[in-house]
Amino acid sequence: MFQVCQEYLKDTNMLFIGGLLMAIAIENWQLHKRIALRVLLITGVRPALLLMGFMIVTAFLSMWISNTATTAMMVPIGQAVLEQLQKSEAESSTAGQVSENINKAFELQEEATKPESSKETEKKDVGNSHVLTVEEDKKRNENLLDEKHKQFSKGMSLCICYSASIGGIATLTGTTPNLILQGQVADFRKNFGCAASASEKAKEQHAYNIIKEESNKLGSMKFPEIAVLILFVLLVLLWFTRDPGFIPGSKSNIRAPPALLDWKTVQQKMPWNIVFLLGGGFALAKGSEESGLSSWLGSKLTPLQQIPHPAIALLLCLLVAMFTECTSNVATTTLFLPILASMAEAICLNPLYVMLPCTLSASLAFMLPVATPPNAIVFSYGQLKVIDMAKAGFMLNILGVLTISLALNTWTSSLFQLQTFPSWANKTAVKRQAHSVEKDKPPTSKIIQLTAAIKLPKSAV
Repeated sequence: MFQVCQEYLKDTNMLFIGGLLMAIAIENWQLHKRIALRVLLITGVRPALLLMGFMIVTAFLSMWISNTATTAMMVPIGQAVLEQLQKSEAESSTAGQVSENINKAFELQEEATKPESSKETEKKDVGNSHVLTVEEDKKRNENLLDEKHKQFSKGMSLCICYSASIGGIATLTGTTPNLILQGQVADFRKNFGCAASASEKAKEQHAYNIIKEESNKLGSMKFPEIAVLILFVLLVLLWFTRDPGFIPGSKSNIRAPPALLDWKTVQQKMPWNIVFLLGGGFALAKGSEESGLSSWLGSKLTPLQQIPHPAIALLLCLLVAMFTECTSNVATTTLFLPILASMAEAICLNPLYVMLPCTLSASLAFMLPVATPPNAIVFSYGQLKVIDMAKAGFMLNILGVLTISLALNTWTSSLFQLQTFPSWANKTAVKRQAHSVEKDKPPTSKIIQLTAAIKLPKSAV
């Protein structure tokens, strides 16, 4: 029981909780919304730049806040901007239709003043040509605008949910699989835009104004926002420079401002289920290791030794990317990482060479709405069909796996020295082998010790 409880209080769990507390403070004071609106004001509202702006903001926020919270915050902002764009396009289209009708009226008036002979000639020239009425023109334009808005909404929804999943890959606390990798590895060691016309500029200005209006509603930055921003930057710097050891702490007589975060807010917004899920994953991995299940499954994969190492990593990444479409990325990494570590040790391959790319591949859940919460959030708005997400997600999955494989066999291999078998993995393999041999030994010595400790009564002698 004590060993199980230890897995719930690992350094990785505390790091995860600290990151969640910072994310809750950022959400509580709406600092993330201010950052999002400010970046969108900088990028502009042309379709290509607007999509790029949303992708940059979503990916950046997802590095520090949970993917679900980031998506839930960005989708309403995107919907508001798209609705304003559609309204602006409808107004400009109506104005264009009115001017076109006026021109047609002038043409009819000119025809009335022409001689009869010329009128008959023109009627013959027109002949069987199809003439659209004003109502048909209006209906056709509305259908075109609706179709255009629908396609743009699909693109915006996919950009937001995919960027949230991709952004979480970048940092250790960005997504839970990264923390699972860090925790298990620690155990092993211990053990674009184009020129626009005037009408398009007017539409862009309308959309820009709605973003600016939302930004103005926030007003100037308040003290809690500034304080949270400073603490956030400081926290990121401390994450990069662990254990600084130069701040002993001191007493202060300055009156403290209102609390940036209270327990009531933390209790409401803290995803305790994820914290326990992370701890349960570590406990399950420890159980698999102690019972020998991971070693046994890893030994069954030793025939992969005949395959080149880049091909092994590519195949495993594809397997994990497909598996994570049907299960959560936490469950996928918890299940696969101990097995992959044992397999790598069995074939004398650096465990990180397969564990690192498979951890990143577990976040490539792009094809189905149930694959990850960001996908489910954007799907709930009713603008996407399953086939839309599947078609876009399939190509993105393939590109993601290829990108990870390219990075693994280029700069990542040199950065982490993945071509060599590390000493910490060798020690772990030796320890496991000794533990296995100890299990297989006949318990003769233990029986002798137990017999010696027993004092038989005199009547038995």
